[in-house]
Formats: sequence, structure tokens, C-alpha cells
Amino acid sequence: MVEAGGTSRSYASAKREAKAAETRARLVAAAAGLLREPGGAALSLEAVAAAAGVTRLTVYNQFGSRRGLLEAVLDEVASAGGLLAIAEAMALADPRETLTRMVTVFCGFWSSNAGLTGLYAAAGADPELAQSLAARNARRRELLAVLVKRHGGRDPAAQRDVVDLLFALTGFPMFQSLRVDDRPPEAVAALLAPLCDRVLTGD
Repeated sequence: MVEAGGTSRSYASAKREAKAAETRARLVAAAAGLLREPGGAALSLEAVAAAAGVTRLTVYNQFGSRRGLLEAVLDEVASAGGLLAIAEAMALADPRETLTRMVTVFCGFWSSNAGLTGLYAAAGADPELAQSLAARNARRRELLAVLVKRHGGRDPAAQRDVVDLLFALTGFPMFQSLRVDDRPPEAVAALLAPLCDRVLTGD
């Protein structure tokens, strides 16, 4: 009898967790859709609740705040776009190989979601979204700084210059500027990788 009751409770708990995960995914999708629309800066917990067909309290219970919701949206965009592969790239022993892999990963990520352009556009009028995006870009800069330091051969001031150049070359604006005539992301990466390598090595 105890075992049966325990099994029943476990099943009920699993169902609740699955339902909560489904609701969270639906809310994230609704928020992402609203952000990409004109006027996305007006995104609110109420607007997401209405779009997802739930109450504002449901949204609040899932994310706690608008910033929490924004972070969840950006986490999902990063995961779906393959950005988690950066960890594998950073584990490579050769800094030059790591950088080439990073360029490929970032180009794949920048091309993975047509809504990124809308997100960056919305950030121009949405300070909270701009802060979230800036924080994530700061992480990219930090990774590049680790990579440049690992490569060595420069004083701190020169290392900062290299990081700044690599940060610009691996960013969304640069990627967008090279997507003219629908150039594939693989072709963009092929253009950027040797440039980044020369910046890193100084050759």
C-alpha cells in the first residue's frame, strides 16, 4: 500500500512538472513572439499572459519579473541556436583552433533565429532588454579575453586591443553586414575565420 501510494504521488508530481515545463515553454514562445513585433518594447507580464492564454500570476510564478522572463527568452534563443557549443570550443587546447570554432558557432547562432534582428531592434527602445543583451555580449568579450591571454605574446594594453577587434568581428552587426546577397552563414564564417586568426596571431 505504501509503495502504491508513493508511486501515485511520484506520477502526479511528474505530471505537474511536465505541465509546468509545457507552460513555461509556451510563455517563452509567446514573449519571444511579442518582442519581435513592432512595439516589442511594450512587452509586459500581462501581454505575455494574454498571448499565452494564462493569468498574469502564472507568468509571475514562472519568472518572477519581466527581467526574468527576458532572460528565459534569451536562454532559449541561445540554446536553440547552438551557442552552448562554445563550451566545447573553449576546451580545445589550441587557441587558434578554439577561435576558429568560436567563429563558426557564433555565425551559426546569429543565423539560427530570424527574430534576432527584431530583438536587437527592440532593444533600442527597451533599456531592460538592452541590458540583458549587453550582459550576454559582455560574456562573449570575456571569453575572447581568456582566449587572447591564453595565446600570449602581448602586453595587457595590446591584449585589450586584440579583444576589441575580435569582439567586433564576431558580433551580430558584423555578421549582418556580411549576409548581403543571402551569403550563407558558413561562407560568412569562412570570411571571418582567417581575419580573426590574423588578429589573434598578429601575422
